Amino acid sequence: MKKLFYLLPLFVMSGLNCTGQANPPKDSAYDPEMFDRAFEAFREKRIVKKTFKHEDIMPLIEHRKQGSVFSVKALGASVEGRSVYQLTCGKGETKVMLWSQMHGDESTATMALFDIFNFLEGENDGFDALRNHILEHTTLYFIPMLNPDGAERFRRRNSYDFDLNRDAVRAQAPESVILREAREREQPDFGFNLHDQNIYYNVSGTSTPATISVLAPAFNEAREVNEVRKRAMQVIVGMNRLLQQYIPGGVGKYDDTFEPRAFGDNFQKWGTSTILIESGGYPDDPEKQYIRKLNFAVILNALSEIASENYREYETEEYFRIPDNDSKLTDLLIRNVEIRRSDSKRYRTDISIKQGEGLPRIRDLGDLSVFYGYRELDASGYTWMPGKVYNKVYPSVRAIAPEEADSLLKKGYIAVRVNSLPEDDKTDLPLLLLPEKEKLHGDLFIGRPGYFFLAKEGKPVYAIVDGEIVKL
Repeated sequence: MKKLFYLLPLFVMSGLNCTGQANPPKDSAYDPEMFDRAFEAFREKRIVKKTFKHEDIMPLIEHRKQGSVFSVKALGASVEGRSVYQLTCGKGETKVMLWSQMHGDESTATMALFDIFNFLEGENDGFDALRNHILEHTTLYFIPMLNPDGAERFRRRNSYDFDLNRDAVRAQAPESVILREAREREQPDFGFNLHDQNIYYNVSGTSTPATISVLAPAFNEAREVNEVRKRAMQVIVGMNRLLQQYIPGGVGKYDDTFEPRAFGDNFQKWGTSTILIESGGYPDDPEKQYIRKLNFAVILNALSEIASENYREYETEEYFRIPDNDSKLTDLLIRNVEIRRSDSKRYRTDISIKQGEGLPRIRDLGDLSVFYGYRELDASGYTWMPGKVYNKVYPSVRAIAPEEADSLLKKGYIAVRVNSLPEDDKTDLPLLLLPEKEKLHGDLFIGRPGYFFLAKEGKPVYAIVDGEIVKL
């Protein structure tokens, strides 16, 4: 939605340092500025949104079959016949396998892998020391899109409707077979299991989004730490030290309950030191382009530490001091609103609004004091007002001028009726669009569209529209 009004800058972030986590020393090799320069130089400009398909990355793979540092191999095909590729480079003894988009709608790391491919192909550009160090001491196996059928629809599961990350043992889906056989063939020393988590994860005990979550998965129910898992933990310690310079306090540790069907847990069990990276949320980054840069930086840094074996210097106690994930974030949290019912009863509530797949809707009510919002407003002294529906029926959204929408909102109208609604419910107007005969319920309840007013002395002061807070 275009910002037609003054939007309050109400994003809440704790700004707390990550207690108990070691910061890199001043003479550390962690250099965010270097990674920033590299990212801008090698960012794959043909991928600019998170919703891309198999056909969009195929030209980026095909051209690497000739004259590249990579060898390119089709490992097999998905249920619907889309090729799954492995790109291999490097000549070192330490083998590292990285796979992404096992879930079709988790594409952040896939974008970063294509940036990394560009980086590894560069030369004579000021980055040769890092690039050559990695390529000389490691052999890298990349599977950038394991679930192309899911990516086609931007959904989690494959065409069998399987969660591939619960098919490591039975391996009934062809994509699962491809990953298992790749691991058995290459016998990697390290594995990077690259995912996205929903944007509502926070770092436990804070309002800070868990922008990146990490895990060295367990290999048994007892969650023991053997040498294989220990190496993964040590690599994560180095990753966390770098990430703290980008997102202070914004790294969480994923739940390590053993999942016997999952690939990460089984890779660990089979002898590959496995690192899970989950890309979460970051303020005003809906396409996850900043988080893409974080993946680029932290993966390259981890590969460098694996190549030099510097990770061995880290203690696992530092891994365990990384705070846990929690799931207490929402898009918009309005606190302490007074509700005045038609039966004259009054009460106070908090209101949680999440965007979801379509319109932003009210997702929770009551005492939400333990939750946090990407945006928050303390509405003490304000009352909830449902807003009116304008009685004119417009032929289409185009018939409503922005100035008219502004005027209607200020007069207490929150919704208009339209004969022809946009297919995706998206509009630049700060009004709820309703079909011609549909009514807007006057009560407050979970599932209601998140469009209403906050009033004082019976007059609307704030409009809540499309997940934003608009001061009238």
